[in-house]
Amino acid sequence: MKTEGRVLIMGAAGRDFHNFNVYFRENPDYEVVAFTATQIPNIAGRTYPSELAGRLYPAGIPIYPESELVSLIRELKVDEVIFAYSDVQHEYVMHKASQVLAAGPDFRLMGAKETMLQSKVPVVSVCAVRTGAGKSQTTRRVSDILRKMGKKLVVVRHPMPYGDLVKQACERFATYEDLDKYECTIEEREEYEPHLERGSIVYAGVDYERILRQAEQEAEVILWDGGNNDLPFYKPDLHIVVTDPHRAGHELRYHPGEANLRMADVVVINKIDTSEPGKMEIVRGNITDVNPGAIVVDAASPIFVDDPLAIRGKRVLVIEDGPTLTHGEMAYGAGLVAARRFCAAEIVDPRPYAVGSIAETFHKYPNTGPILPAMGYGAQQVCELGETINATPCDMVIVATPIDLRRVVEINRPSQRVRYELQEIGIPTLQDVIAKAFA
Repeated sequence: MKTEGRVLIMGAAGRDFHNFNVYFRENPDYEVVAFTATQIPNIAGRTYPSELAGRLYPAGIPIYPESELVSLIRELKVDEVIFAYSDVQHEYVMHKASQVLAAGPDFRLMGAKETMLQSKVPVVSVCAVRTGAGKSQTTRRVSDILRKMGKKLVVVRHPMPYGDLVKQACERFATYEDLDKYECTIEEREEYEPHLERGSIVYAGVDYERILRQAEQEAEVILWDGGNNDLPFYKPDLHIVVTDPHRAGHELRYHPGEANLRMADVVVINKIDTSEPGKMEIVRGNITDVNPGAIVVDAASPIFVDDPLAIRGKRVLVIEDGPTLTHGEMAYGAGLVAARRFCAAEIVDPRPYAVGSIAETFHKYPNTGPILPAMGYGAQQVCELGETINATPCDMVIVATPIDLRRVVEINRPSQRVRYELQEIGIPTLQDVIAKAFA
């Protein structure tokens, strides 16, 4: 290997691995000497294995905590640093760039040309400008439309490889038993189960070219289900991007969400039923400024519970989707909306009762307030989540995670599950847009 191209990739066990696989793995002009990891627990201190790293890396590639970045640059004689993770403020990215530049190496962001793979079948991608914008329900809506059109659909989900990376290189999910087979975390189940309920095949993993080539064998259309606010790994034929007027302005302030907005064929303005009109107009104006050719679809995400009257007058613990509250920076979600709408007497604060990694999550993300993020990146964390839930003195638990959390965690109090789906308001609808794209 040449030593003048010594590279360190900053990531979070997703985009970083993909960029390596498609650009660096077989490239003799570079030597990737390390990954650094953030956002995701239990990744730092491991190794990107040789089975995935390829013939140029017989010992694999070490993964270090991002906190060691500057010392690693010096110790490993790094020439170039690649920034490869998502849902961070533009200012944050430039602070990291300044750290790197001050230490000596070049700092680089990789774009679509080098990182998007070309599919042999059409690709519809659903991405967002921020975590928690409503990407999941939009993806479900697009899935329903394509299935009703008679398309043989395969969903490919942005990576969440938290376990054995070799075993997770190319995962295919067709049944709930497959979720157990691959030892899926709560976060993975939240993304895969809704598609399985609809009868869709889901692929995910680490090696996304291998995943693509296998998915192409059984798909007429591939639906890319994005993660955080990252760009698609596959070149889309129709790129749908979801915005959130509850966080108006974030569509131009977060990386790489702004790039998604600028690339979009279709922009969904979600949550218009619960947003202030002025904030919606900010989002609408920003779309016009940076992507005036995009088709704009207005939408709401109405909520449903099994027994609204059961919530009235109760002291409730509200559990929301973990990533939405943490790096998504939302202080609430559908669970809190349901608690207020259906007249709960009190939102019980779980923080005094949080244990282990759940307590650490509250410390790291103090803006979550009295809402419990459903963190479950491993068996121990799932256990600690259950302990926190059952130690919190409440009359009822409101579960607003994309899956039925009660399948994974035993809850010893009455509970209500909150569901939410995408509903277009006015025209055009996603049905109109997709039908035209496939005409």
